[in-house]
Amino acid sequence: MSAALAPAAPLHPVSVVGIGADGWPGLSGTAREALCAAEVLIGGARQLDLLPPECAGARVGWPSPLRPAVPRLLAEHRERRIAVLASGDPMFYGIGRALAEELGPEGLHVLPHPSSVSYACARLGWPLEDTEVVTLVGRPAARLAASLHEGRRLLVLSADAGTPAAVAALLTSHGFGPSRLRVLEQLGGEGERHVDGIAAEWAHPPGDRLNVIAIVCRASADALRLGTVPGLPDEAYEHDGQLTKRHIRAATLGALAPAPGELLWDVGGGSGSIAIEWLRAHPSCRAVSVERDPVRAERITRNADRLGVPALRVVTGPAPASLAGLEAPDAVFIGGGLTAPGLLDACWEALRPGGRLVANTVTLESEALLAERHKAHGGELVRLAVAHAVPVGGFTGWRQAMPVTQWSVTKPSGSGARSYKGDRS
Repeated sequence: MSAALAPAAPLHPVSVVGIGADGWPGLSGTAREALCAAEVLIGGARQLDLLPPECAGARVGWPSPLRPAVPRLLAEHRERRIAVLASGDPMFYGIGRALAEELGPEGLHVLPHPSSVSYACARLGWPLEDTEVVTLVGRPAARLAASLHEGRRLLVLSADAGTPAAVAALLTSHGFGPSRLRVLEQLGGEGERHVDGIAAEWAHPPGDRLNVIAIVCRASADALRLGTVPGLPDEAYEHDGQLTKRHIRAATLGALAPAPGELLWDVGGGSGSIAIEWLRAHPSCRAVSVERDPVRAERITRNADRLGVPALRVVTGPAPASLAGLEAPDAVFIGGGLTAPGLLDACWEALRPGGRLVANTVTLESEALLAERHKAHGGELVRLAVAHAVPVGGFTGWRQAMPVTQWSVTKPSGSGARSYKGDRS
């Protein structure tokens, strides 16, 4: 709970009641008692309409946007007993998270209902623990792309009745047109209905807006294989030559060592490959790509969407000036512009204690700068060289790519860190 909201917190624990498509008959006795005792009932219009007259509390619908309204509504009704309605399990992609952030667990009494995911796995015979869930509620469909792998079972939480068609189109455009889809509507309710089809042949009209999409991923023969570890094929990216190539990229991500929840600054984004593969490492990873060229910045955004990480933030402008005001990072990658005045200092200053900085270069001038910083701060200085077998007349020989000098270093835990404020001279 934030200090600013503490004085306005409700006097009684807020009951958070999960309700399914089966409505009032599907609720437990405890859940019914909580709703009948509430003086204020907050929820979506569909959820409130499921309650019988004996739930006599004042009914308050969520406004849009919902999240900013949560503290205001709680404060307005703080002296009354509040019950909040949620779809299924309130703590699974539900309103329970926002309420817990405002009030803390001690301020809530959560009464969950089976989630739509539990119902779907029960209908399909899929083990819940082996089924990946992707929500598209309030999120772009592009994020589904990161989860597409041959044979993988996915459950997609739909935003509305149009989501199944959008998912089918995305699967087809990403080489997964042969995938089988099953749309499960109104799970657990009297109007439950299932619709099946193949993504590339999807022609079903929009059905009920309350639906979950089950996908068994099948790749077409010509689909580009994208693995789960760093080092995606170079062909996966749209680029103009400004691309950290596959083998160097894998070594760079290994040095950056992404971990859940961490934030990366990718400075001199180029095609965005380092930030994109950082984000693909874990759904909670965050990244900012800084690129001075507007054309390349737009290309980074397209690559991020294509590869399933539309949450990548792209900042267009020169570094270090464009770093001003950004949240302090857990890791920094510098792939270009090392000799820009103040760039290395700005990145080092902003880096959190224990954070990692990795810089790559192919020029002698930048290499000398990295050697100087290695002497001052330690870390590891390595040269990475890759050669490819190519035809030489009727034979085969090696073609050496330009070697890359890489400096990687961890900032000592005792060092300070703060968001970069820009040039203060």
